[in-house]
Formats: sequence, C-alpha cells, structure tokens
Amino acid sequence: MDIRLSKRLSKALRHDPDHLGLTLDAAGWTDVSAVLAALRVDRETLDVVVAENNKQRFTYDETGTRIRANQGHSVPVDLGLLPATPPHVLYHGTVAAALPSIKADGLRPMNRHHVHLSATRETAVAVGARRGKPLVLVIDAAGMAADGHVFYVSANGVWLTDHVPAVYLEEPGDRAAGII
Repeated sequence: MDIRLSKRLSKALRHDPDHLGLTLDAAGWTDVSAVLAALRVDRETLDVVVAENNKQRFTYDETGTRIRANQGHSVPVDLGLLPATPPHVLYHGTVAAALPSIKADGLRPMNRHHVHLSATRETAVAVGARRGKPLVLVIDAAGMAADGHVFYVSANGVWLTDHVPAVYLEEPGDRAAGII
C-alpha cells in the first residue's frame, strides 16, 4: 500500500478537503470520481489504499461511488453514529509529555470532534508509538457510561466520546491498571 497516498487521502477526507478541491457532504462523503481526479490515481490504486489501510480509516458507501473517513475529522461532519455501550475499560495511547495536561484536563478531542479510544491495549500502544515511547492510559468506560457520558463506535472499531474527565483515568504506573 502507498503510505503517502493514504496520508494524502486522510488529510483530504478528515481535515482539508479544500486543499484538493473536494467537497464533503454533511455526513463526510465525497464522490470517488472527484477523489480519483484530485489524487491523480486510478480506482484500483484507491481500492488498495482503502482495503489495506492498517487502521481501516476509509470506507465506500454501499454503491461504491462515494468515500469518506470513518472518524478523526477536524472539519464539520455528522457521521450518523448512534450511542453505543462501551466495554468495561477502554485504552488511550499517548506519550509522557502529554501526561501533565491529561492529568489536569482529562482527554480532550483537541482539533477533532471526539476523543479516540481503543478497545485493546495493543492498539493503544501502536497509537501512542506514533509520537514516541508509548504510554497507555486505562479508561473506566463503564463508570463514564453509568455517569451519563455517551460513547460511539466508528465503522473501524474506534471508540469515540466527547471528553474523558481525569477522574476516569488510571495513571501510568498504577499497579492495578497494569499500565505500560
């Protein structure tokens, strides 16, 4: 798979469609033909990027004529996700430099629509490793849900919520949490 093409597609479908002259509808969809023209690739190449992206970031609609990112948008879109009951715990991969801010404010979406959480520790390790030595936080998702926080799960299995207050986080080094 072409990593550069995947990154360009991610930027266009999640953050800056205007850069390539694309227009996303309210749900984040755009025409595949427009994407092919903008990226100057053929359908076979795009199909490989969609199918082989290790994070399954992209999806075609049921007709195969439209494409969108599954989550991670910084541009306004409504993915139409329904509230979902999370597993007892979820995980968030980060790095040590982010910990003071996280301890003070919890996990915030920053420039995205939601905080992204992983269902497995392994996935969180991979996410955190993108920025350095990974640190995995354990989130009391069941406690959050019981207290009224809403969760969604994207088409590629990423758990989403508006904010994770620090009280629901188990700090790195907490023996009970088994943190990396």
